[in-house]
Amino acid sequence: MFKGKVLLVTGGTGSFGNAVIDRFLETDIAEIRIFSRDEKKQHDMRKKHNNDKLKFYIGDVRDKRSVDYAMTGVDYVFHAAALKQVPSCEFYPMEAVKTNVLGTENVLDSAIEAGVTKVICLSTDKAVYPINAMGISKALMEKVMVAKARNADNTIICATRYGNVMASRGSVIPIFVNQIKEGKDLTITDPNMTRFLMSLEEAVELVLYAYKNAEPGDIFVQKSPACTVKVLAEALKELFSSDVAIKTIGTRHGEKLFETLLTREEMTTAKDLPGYYRILPDNRDLNYEKYYSEGETELSVGIDYNSHNTERLEVAQVKEKLLELSYIQDELKG
Repeated sequence: MFKGKVLLVTGGTGSFGNAVIDRFLETDIAEIRIFSRDEKKQHDMRKKHNNDKLKFYIGDVRDKRSVDYAMTGVDYVFHAAALKQVPSCEFYPMEAVKTNVLGTENVLDSAIEAGVTKVICLSTDKAVYPINAMGISKALMEKVMVAKARNADNTIICATRYGNVMASRGSVIPIFVNQIKEGKDLTITDPNMTRFLMSLEEAVELVLYAYKNAEPGDIFVQKSPACTVKVLAEALKELFSSDVAIKTIGTRHGEKLFETLLTREEMTTAKDLPGYYRILPDNRDLNYEKYYSEGETELSVGIDYNSHNTERLEVAQVKEKLLELSYIQDELKG
């Protein structure tokens, strides 16, 4: 489906961009453009793959001119560029706004102007009922996406929303592995805290599913299992045959006991598909009367979809999922 096409990945030197390269580089795609600010990571990727299909563009989504330059001749865009670390966004919330909200607007405007066929924006469960600056900025990103999708006649704009991507850069699994290798206590926040579990490969497949099935303004969510942070720590201890202690340090600022992938309001209208939910956009026009004169009785009885009420995995099942990760395989060999 990408034969002879040009794909642009913003924030392409991150975990998702690397997974996209692994998935597509040996196919008959014409070109993959990696757009990011980090020349060192681009240099490392260039040396690692040494493939003429891979093109690198230095730029920042905050600077629309650099986006425009990279967007020329592009067929599809995976918009992954974002500030994702909760603490840094808490200290510098306007930086999160500049990248996650205004940067997204730049990417979408540029794509529309360049006649791109489809743009898929990557969002997060932290955008649902957000309590931290990162989640709030991602929630606004989704609103920008839906608003732009309403009026983009020739460009389909949609999004995916997913939970924790296992072993992605800066996530808890590499932290736990390093603590185990150094013989340190595994520091967990709350043993009952739950998180969705999703691999990088599944994140790419979710984006491809959206690429094939999305209509303007849609948000796609993969139905994912979850586990408690204690179960995750115990699974890693068993995999690495470690006897380090598990130490509870308490919930950190900006963290939730559980994450939510669909709100109660979204669940009332979402399409329940095999393996996925499709969240339909609110496409009411600018007649403000419709916002307060028409209601939905289902909202009073609906429930959300969160990491507490999804399928809950135990230690043995989590070990199976962990063993599927190339990161864990490499660490165990090491």
